[in-house]
Amino acid sequence: MTSGLFECVVNISEGQNLALLTELDGQAGESLRDRHSDAFHNRSVFTLINEPGPLLTDVRNLLHGAYQRLDLIGHVGVHPRFGVVDVVPFVALEEDDFPVAVALRDQLAGEISQSEGVSIFLYGPTKDGGFRTLPEVRKTAMKSLRPDFGPAIPDDHKGASAFGARPILVAWNLWLSRLRLQEAKAIASAVRTDLVRTLAFQVGEDVQISCNFISPLEVTPEYAYQRVVDLLPEGAVVQKAELVGLAPAAMLELISPEKWKVLGLGPSTTIESRL
Repeated sequence: MTSGLFECVVNISEGQNLALLTELDGQAGESLRDRHSDAFHNRSVFTLINEPGPLLTDVRNLLHGAYQRLDLIGHVGVHPRFGVVDVVPFVALEEDDFPVAVALRDQLAGEISQSEGVSIFLYGPTKDGGFRTLPEVRKTAMKSLRPDFGPAIPDDHKGASAFGARPILVAWNLWLSRLRLQEAKAIASAVRTDLVRTLAFQVGEDVQISCNFISPLEVTPEYAYQRVVDLLPEGAVVQKAELVGLAPAAMLELISPEKWKVLGLGPSTTIESRL
């Protein structure tokens, strides 16, 4: 990795309006390295990478465009969400730079909560010296957990947002057919570990097992693929695998190149290839 660069992976609750998403691509500026959109999730993941100054500028512009153009009321998608700008994690590409990622998160959360009037929850290290995960935020937001920034009650149209600071994470989906959703949920539960978060979704006539690899240099998509294949009932088939966003090249080095294609991976899907 190149020292001094930071990643921000902005998850926005829109994956169907391609013209609007193209406009948002432009607002993400030169920091934009990748966008993954899914109509069934009705969600897009924008991967921005840059030095701190230009990164903040581009993320700020992207968020402003999303808050101005999108409306949570009436939004329909299979992925859980609580805001039009749902999740905004900052990632240090060099481990020693993690405190800077935390500072970037806190700075932007404070700015956006004021300029856009949005309720913002933090995950990762918290201001009181604690730590919380994104699943904890989703479970407790507006229940036992109050916003760290912004209004105590979220705006009905913009919703709330979760701003995080975390290590590199890899998001990856496996599309399956001839399988009921309940069967996919059972498989997702069997694949889930402390280092692999999983959910199962109905996506049209197929189902999808969505994985987040919390430590992708310890557990890679190869593990999840093989576990799912081993657990598939007779007649069920894997349609495709897809990477959501980008992955570190070091993860690919842990997987035999002949397996990259079936896993939806390759040299062009790495962080390094887009810098």
